[in-house]
Amino acid sequence: MKRCPKCRTPLDIDKMSFKEECPSCGTDLHVCIYCRLYDEGKANRCREPQADYVKEKDRANFCEYFQSQERDTTKAPGKEAAEKLWDQLFRKG
Repeated sequence: MKRCPKCRTPLDIDKMSFKEECPSCGTDLHVCIYCRLYDEGKANRCREPQADYVKEKDRANFCEYFQSQERDTTKAPGKEAAEKLWDQLFRKG
């Protein structure tokens, strides 16, 4: 099941329209940063070479190549997790 990348609310959407929003938090869902083809290292930040340039990657757009993704784009490891990994790597004693 798909979830909103921002609030993680389950979404019952088969085909996502260009103006699709999360019913819970109102976040635009058809945006580059929530697409499987989004890639910071590629031209236009997209792995699809035929896709039109989209200036605002976090706003709704009309890209025909959009593919929603399942990964969590909102949570990065916190300070505690980083410190725990550091301690595991460089444990004293």
